[in-house]
Order: sequence, then C-alpha cells, then structure tokens
Amino acid sequence: MRKEIKILVLIGVAIVIAAMIGARYYQDSLQSERKSTAANSPLVRPDSASLGLANAPVTLVEFLDPECESCRAFYPTVKQILKDYDGKVRLVVRYMTFHQNSALAASFTEAAGEQGKYWEMLETLFRRQPEWGERHGEPHTTPIVSPAPLFEKYAMDLGLDVDKIKSAVAQNRYAAKLERDRSDGQSLGVTQTPTFFVNGRRLARFSEQDLRSLIDEELGK
Repeated sequence: MRKEIKILVLIGVAIVIAAMIGARYYQDSLQSERKSTAANSPLVRPDSASLGLANAPVTLVEFLDPECESCRAFYPTVKQILKDYDGKVRLVVRYMTFHQNSALAASFTEAAGEQGKYWEMLETLFRRQPEWGERHGEPHTTPIVSPAPLFEKYAMDLGLDVDKIKSAVAQNRYAAKLERDRSDGQSLGVTQTPTFFVNGRRLARFSEQDLRSLIDEELGK
C-alpha cells in the first residue's frame, strides 16, 4: 500500500514538473515570437534608435516628429515610463516628419547620434522647440528662415563636432532613412504624432493611463 502511495506521489510530482516546464517553454516561445515579429516588421529597423535593454519583455515604438508640440509635451511622460519600468521596457524611435523643419531636425539628431549624443540632441530639440518650431494655428508674419544655425548652436553646446554634423546634413545622409520611416509608418496606418505601439499593438487612445495599461497587459502575458 505504501509502495503504491509512493508511486502515486512520484507520478504527481512528475506531472507538476512537466506542467511547469511546459508553461516556461510556452512563455519563452511567446516572448521569442514577439521579438522575432517585431524585428522583421515595419515597426523596428536595425538602425532605429533605441533606449533600454535589447531583451526587455516590452518594446515600445514611438513614431514622432521633433517639431510636433504633442511629442514635446509627452516626452517627459515617456521618460518617466522608462524609469518606472526599468529593464522591462525598451523604447524605439521612428520618424514621421510632417512639419516643415522636422526632417532637418531629425537629420541633426541622427548626426548627433553618430557622435554618441542622440538622446541629448533629441531632448534639446524638444526643450527648445519654441525657438525654432512651427506653432500650430499661428500664421507666419515673417519670412521662413532655416533653423539650421540654431541646430548648429545646440550641437556646439553639446560638445559635438559641428563641421561633421553640417557635412552629414549637407550630404542628405539620412534622407533614405527618414523616407523609409515615413513609408513604414504609412503602412501601419500612422497619420499623426505621437503614435505608439506596444509589442506590435497600437495604442488606441492617446493617454498616459492607456499607455501604461497596455504595457501592463503585455507584461502580464
């Protein structure tokens, strides 16, 4: 009798262990599938700027425009989310250059990135956007002047080699990347900025609460 009970106990333990292994395998496979899908889709390209662990369970893709006032206003929230979900969320930036100066701003950001100051330049452009950006609903009362000199000053303030940046921008080195990002965004139905995707799922309603809820849903899978 004792021998039979012992056998039943061993069988039960084996079943539990098998179930645990199966669950872990499922979660690993699901996570692998998510990353594979993201890496081979218009959401993330190999040269897209990213911040956070490459193996983070959640990839947050933001299609933004450096000249977009809403992107500027929401950027501190994005930074706080990355801090609150440290190690769990990776941010990937894609461009949708809708405004008149945004392609130039994105080009300066990319050029700064080649010198290791991508995020510093992006934050500077957002912080000082009122100096150079087009304001919605405000007609131009003076001739439109290129903000390039301002961008060069920002780069100088960040300690960058301005001549290298000017050369890269003059060569239109990033034009193909910006056009590809725009094309990818259009294929995903992006019509405004900022637009967010969480592990490939588009944020339906633009708000901090909804973004955090979607992240929590993905982390709970």
